[in-house]
Amino acid sequence: MPQDNIKRAIQRGTGELEGVNYEEISFEGYGPGGVAVIVDTLTDNRNRAVSEIRFAFSKNGGNLGETGSVRFMFHKKGLIAVEKDAASEEKLMDIVIEHGGEDLNDEGDTWEIITEPGAHEAVAAAVKAAGIPIVMSEVTMVASTYTKVEGTQANQMMRLLEVLEDLDDTQNVYSNFDMDAEQMEHAAG
Repeated sequence: MPQDNIKRAIQRGTGELEGVNYEEISFEGYGPGGVAVIVDTLTDNRNRAVSEIRFAFSKNGGNLGETGSVRFMFHKKGLIAVEKDAASEEKLMDIVIEHGGEDLNDEGDTWEIITEPGAHEAVAAAVKAAGIPIVMSEVTMVASTYTKVEGTQANQMMRLLEVLEDLDDTQNVYSNFDMDAEQMEHAAG
């Protein structure tokens, strides 16, 4: 690759060159076994982003869908995770109810507090004010239903998610992918 091309690419990336417009694009599609996937990107080259996302889906047993094809299965929610031994269920439930949270779920090693996006900051602040350390806190897309896949399809789905997350333009990847813990350990090992 010529030295000038490399220099221009670096200057575009650092903002030194004007005329570069970044746009946010959301892609929707289905992975192996009908798992719904949303990929949020920030790109300066729409054609490259579309091509990379489409290739990732097709190479890993999925297909890119139309806008709106899977978004209806997701809702924007605030998530706050707290270590199980950091607080009792009763104490957390009081905070959730008092500060406008929606739900408290037992997720094994952690408690997961779900909020509306607008109430997320107030609930997170209340948890911190109570002296409870927060493991994770974000506003994200939460699936309303989950699709369980097993075996080869589960392995393909994990590869698809990894490939999508590794793309340069990718900001977030959301899916309704579900697999049991035993298979998760097998795939991770």
